Amino acid sequence: MATKKTLKALIGGNWKANGTVENVKSWVEVLNKAGTFSPNSEVVIAAPSIHLQYVKSIIRPDIAISAQDVSFKRGYGAFTGELTGEILADSGIKWALTGHSERRVGFGYPGETNAVVGQKTKNGIDTGLSVIACIGEQLSDRQSGSTMVVVSAQLEAIKASLSIPDWSKVVLAYEPVWAIGTGVTASPEQAQETHAEIRAWLSKNVSPEVANSTRIIYGGSATAANAGDLYAKPDINGFLVGGASLKPEFVKIINSTL
Repeated sequence: MATKKTLKALIGGNWKANGTVENVKSWVEVLNKAGTFSPNSEVVIAAPSIHLQYVKSIIRPDIAISAQDVSFKRGYGAFTGELTGEILADSGIKWALTGHSERRVGFGYPGETNAVVGQKTKNGIDTGLSVIACIGEQLSDRQSGSTMVVVSAQLEAIKASLSIPDWSKVVLAYEPVWAIGTGVTASPEQAQETHAEIRAWLSKNVSPEVANSTRIIYGGSATAANAGDLYAKPDINGFLVGGASLKPEFVKIINSTL
């Protein structure tokens, strides 16, 4: 199976719906002045859609910019409020998130289904984007021992939408939902166990080659304090960072792969 030693880490910062124009400028300045990053890290920032072009115009060239979602619809047309893959790609955006746990749960209304996430992932890839596809379980799933039942269903929907070559454009972000924004982090052993199970699922259900080449990153409240211990585990290939990506400590997370 693949390990962090054979796959370059992906360190993603998800800014969510945060940031005034001045905030964004200051966050970018921290990154721009941070010096040389670990050569083992590829860095992607998922900025709010209104800030995508501004961030892209001022950020250092070794950081890629990601949308936080991509539309279920394709092309150009009567899709008010949507950002299609074509629009993102034409704007020079290289990445998109799909299936983030917050979007799966919904914002006071029904969230995205597994099938919707699968189609969005395919749309992003077909329009030239790389995609960070998010998967993960709720606390009740973890407590009942159903983590891989839930995660397997999420993976199956993504698999159903993709061809084998498409997987080269996919990074999987494992989000234990109970550890997001709560200050609670899965232990390195818990995270490694699930990452290994995800990789084994890929090997069995997609192909061993895809399993070996797909980066599986951890998206459960990674911080500067725990990133090194988490990254030391063989099947953790980086991080999708929320709140800590808005702080100077994000640079330490980027460099935890040294």
